Amino acid sequence: MAQLIGVPNEVAEDEKRVALTPETAGRIQKLGYKLQIERGAGESANFSDASYREAGVEVVDDVWGSSDIVMKVRQPTAGEAAKLGSGKTLISFVWPAQNEDLVKTLSAQKPHAVLAMDQVPRISRAQKLDALSSMANIAGYRAVVEAANNFGRFFTGQVTAAGKVPPAKVLVIGAGVAGLAAIGAARSMGAIVRSFDIRPEVAEQIESMGAEFLFLDFDNEDAGTEGGYAKPSSPEFREKQLELFRAQASDVDIVITTALIPGRPAPKLWLEDMVKSMKPGSVIVDLAAEQGGNCDLTVPGERIVTDNDVTVIGYTDMASRMAAQSSQLYGTNLRHMLDDLTPEKNGVPNVNMDDVVIRGCTVIKDGAVTFPPPPVATSAAPKPVAAVKIDPEEEARKAEAAASKAAMTKGIMIALAAGLLALIGLTAPADFLSYLIVFILSVIVGYYVIWNVSHSLHTPLMAVTNAISGIIIVGALLQVSSSNTLVQVLAGIGVFVAAINIFGGFLVTRRMLAMFQKS
Repeated sequence: MAQLIGVPNEVAEDEKRVALTPETAGRIQKLGYKLQIERGAGESANFSDASYREAGVEVVDDVWGSSDIVMKVRQPTAGEAAKLGSGKTLISFVWPAQNEDLVKTLSAQKPHAVLAMDQVPRISRAQKLDALSSMANIAGYRAVVEAANNFGRFFTGQVTAAGKVPPAKVLVIGAGVAGLAAIGAARSMGAIVRSFDIRPEVAEQIESMGAEFLFLDFDNEDAGTEGGYAKPSSPEFREKQLELFRAQASDVDIVITTALIPGRPAPKLWLEDMVKSMKPGSVIVDLAAEQGGNCDLTVPGERIVTDNDVTVIGYTDMASRMAAQSSQLYGTNLRHMLDDLTPEKNGVPNVNMDDVVIRGCTVIKDGAVTFPPPPVATSAAPKPVAAVKIDPEEEARKAEAAASKAAMTKGIMIALAAGLLALIGLTAPADFLSYLIVFILSVIVGYYVIWNVSHSLHTPLMAVTNAISGIIIVGALLQVSSSNTLVQVLAGIGVFVAAINIFGGFLVTRRMLAMFQKS
């Protein structure tokens, strides 16, 4: 029997997102589920109750008691957890590593399953479920909007009759999803963007977006990823990193920090002395504020102004400030989750613990806590191919046999062609034979001029010019034996000029290809 999915109102302060939109509702119903939503749950995200009714969703006053599956955005409160009930399923953000008490409370309710959208493995197959990346993308963009709103100057540089306006200088710390979104937004607004990440391999991504990557002259052997996130760095590397940031502090106008390590407090990267060295009117946007912040002076959930007139923004609801867009993306992530849970499209979820993605998300299964999941490899190197032992003598015999077969085939083809030409010569009229000779010469010249050339040397222009030059050479060769001296001279000039064009084309093409080859 098809199960009923319920979407409650979000009770967290300033939370405007909703776990279901009218668009995703239609797609979820195709999986066989029935849907209901609490009255007014989508109004803060500009989705009216009427729009849900039109999408076939029942609007009710309470969903916790009647729903088989509850979908929401924020982790449930203790009161919400107590409403879950035995045998039911919860899909939402849970943050089990930081909320051990919540996990225990949920487990005590003996639910069928609790799936955490914040625990989606960062592997290619799970990208469609990755709600963290969806929300980080929005948060990175919104961080630039908030920075621009508090900066008080243009991002792009201008030269006007009233004077010259320099472009804003933006430093983005961390080049994950949020960092790259911030880089793209700041660059599109005309700012000079610099970025730093402890993973040197992201330098190419940063530079491809038009930003400058700040290299650190330090061999950090520990740099890399752990579960799809940057790993903690060594104390020595951290000191070098802070030196780099201190050098940038007095020059940049806007700093956007995005550094987070799951299960740990946010690392402190922008210290109080760096804030004091920034120019008045500068802005810091700390996207790690919910986990304590990357800046010493960040106050989670608030915007403060320091004594030297630097604005520090620690909002923890960046994604919620773009509620309609966030709800649509998060709802799509949930729809893909249900798609994986319901391969039969019968409206009944199958929490398959053998599926690496579902296993990674499952915090509680049949009342038992299953967190933490086993580690998942975020990259798979191809297995080495076993070396095949080759007998040199056997290989030589095979090569000799192949060469002998090719030579025999070529000899037979030449003999057949010679016999055919002899038969034509004995039976065809004299006029036809003269045309046949021209045709054979054209084929030979065309083969060596065009067909017998390496494919990498062919360009559309060269192919056409070589074909034309080959025809010119054939025609000129036929006229070289003319009894008219002027015709002979012109034919010789034609052969010479056409040959220059052919060989010159080869030379130019080789130089063009060399431009794209790495030294």
